[in-house]
Amino acid sequence: MHLVNLLVMMSTISLIIAATSCIIFLFGIYLLKFYTRLKKRKQSAQSMDKITIGFFHPYCNAGGGGERVLWCAVRALQIKYPDIRCIIYTGDYDASPEDILSHAKEKFNIVLPKKVDFIFLHKRSWVEAIHYPVFTLMGQSLGSMLLAYEAINSYIPDVFIDSMGYPFSYFIFKTIAGCKVGCYVHYPTISTDMLSLVSDRTGSFNNRAIIAKSAVLTNFKLMYYWFFAWCYGCAGARSDVVMVNSSWTKGHIEALWGAKDDRPIDKIFPPCDIKAFLEIPLQRSSKNKIILSISQFRPEKNQALQVKSFARFLSTKPVGTRQEYQLMLAGGCRNQGDEKRVQELKSLAKQLGISDNVCIKVNISFTELKELLSSSQIGIHTMTNEHFGIGVVEFQAAGVIALAHNSGGPKMDIVVGERNQKTGFLAETVEEYAKAIENIFNLSPEEKTRVAMKAREACERFSEGQFEADFLQTMHRLLET
Repeated sequence: MHLVNLLVMMSTISLIIAATSCIIFLFGIYLLKFYTRLKKRKQSAQSMDKITIGFFHPYCNAGGGGERVLWCAVRALQIKYPDIRCIIYTGDYDASPEDILSHAKEKFNIVLPKKVDFIFLHKRSWVEAIHYPVFTLMGQSLGSMLLAYEAINSYIPDVFIDSMGYPFSYFIFKTIAGCKVGCYVHYPTISTDMLSLVSDRTGSFNNRAIIAKSAVLTNFKLMYYWFFAWCYGCAGARSDVVMVNSSWTKGHIEALWGAKDDRPIDKIFPPCDIKAFLEIPLQRSSKNKIILSISQFRPEKNQALQVKSFARFLSTKPVGTRQEYQLMLAGGCRNQGDEKRVQELKSLAKQLGISDNVCIKVNISFTELKELLSSSQIGIHTMTNEHFGIGVVEFQAAGVIALAHNSGGPKMDIVVGERNQKTGFLAETVEEYAKAIENIFNLSPEEKTRVAMKAREACERFSEGQFEADFLQTMHRLLET
């Protein structure tokens, strides 16, 4: 009887603690909302009601495809709405505003017509995977909420745009700060493809071999992924306007966030600087047997597959002719993790005996990129389920024959057509890539030109002008309602 009473008492105490915690949490949220609304009213009085748009982009100086989207979006808004004020929330506090804008001009050939303000965040490390060896997705997502709170504690915009993919920050900006929320989704944080990899016990960069080999650990990770997917959907549902970059991304976001009549999910292809690359002649010298890769040195880009495929291809060539071929890996490094991957790629090339045939260029300028595209015959891409693939489009615009991974955006939106309408090639395994490289080099000059011409025609829909028109049409719902 005493045991029963003890259990009842412990249950009652637990319920009281839980209820008290909820009340404290809700009261804390109320106080934060009250504080931020007062702060916002003070800001509005100081800015004379000028509309402010805050772009949440912690890595705005990284130089990747997501950053091109950011700068094109800011430029389009400044031209369309000259009275608005644009703010960039970034963790690149080691660079000055002038350095960041200069880098955008050098990397993307983009110059903003007006001044843009930067708010530098010092807690960006909270969103970096290196701090979360386990439960990485949840750790980074909760970290983004802390980073978002640092942002609103510095300045509260009228409109918040997440241009990197941190939906857990929407709660802070919308519920706490009272902002309108829009987002441009490059890549879903979690997808059904990731769930399938875990369920099938397939090892990958985000599913360790030790987990893939264990049924118990696999089931535990599946439960974690399903729970995170539910949280991710709840977070994304807080957005007022949703833009995605490809058919593949749209399908996953619709499944996870849900589409509504008053909040459709708009597919807006990212801007690709095809204007500059269209000036490059289609014909290539047969002496330049260069295979070019352009992507950041992130684990999911899987440049190791490129090196292995190139090694397999070279193994089929006579020893005396192997020096004619070169694999050029060009990309950006964001941090020490990326720099470490560059060294690992160099070590892999050395291990495979092809160091003299592999060249790695880090953080190249726009001018250097254009020169590389002018001299390369094949453009290689190896990321599985790439959300879009701006690099693949740049290959096509420049007349470089694209060899992309047979999945995601490249498969669904970019490398399309059959036979005489072919705009590129697709592959998955080392053997398939090596065979495709062989087939492309064996094409006649006329066949190469035909593929390049069809690809160049097809990539017109990925222009900066088309992006800006579609982006402004969607933003109209957010700014003028």
